[in-house]
Amino acid sequence: MRMNWADGKIRCCWANPKNERYIRYHDEEWGVPVHDDRKLFEMLILECFQAGLSWECVLNKRDAFREAFDGFDVEKVCDYKEEKLEALRKDPGIIRNRLKIQAAVTNAQAFREIQKEYGSFSEYLWHWTEGSVIRETGKTSSELSDAISKDLKKHGMKFVGTTVVYAYLQAVGVIRSHEDECFCRQEDEI
Repeated sequence: MRMNWADGKIRCCWANPKNERYIRYHDEEWGVPVHDDRKLFEMLILECFQAGLSWECVLNKRDAFREAFDGFDVEKVCDYKEEKLEALRKDPGIIRNRLKIQAAVTNAQAFREIQKEYGSFSEYLWHWTEGSVIRETGKTSSELSDAISKDLKKHGMKFVGTTVVYAYLQAVGVIRSHEDECFCRQEDEI
């Protein structure tokens, strides 16, 4: 659905024109290839918290998540003990789902093991496409997200079903899914 934006740009239909944070996320982050492990870890944790909720809800709480999860320092999150988990469960700035909070620690530990195995999580993630960006729209899962989801689960991760993994791949630019009329897609083709 086309929408008239104040700046005259056409964006993907899911971008909320009333939320400046969401517009910036769409314009500057979503679909941009990420190779930094800290950013990859942040986005993985946020996507796992998003399961069953809207991305906008998570994005609006992103700053609180960054503070609560020590800037998404994987080593620190790996070492969270019950006292820290209890503090997270009481933090009104984040999504206080007990299972997702515990999964963040479990996933951090698996993330760290993957880093050790591949040299970096970026190497692991991008090896699935041999470093190439896939361009596709209109999907919520794919053979790629199925395979990565299965492998992440094999490594012990939680809340990494194929739909969550597909959204993650879109967020970190492995899959570039801007709609055909979106100005970001148009810029890709220049």
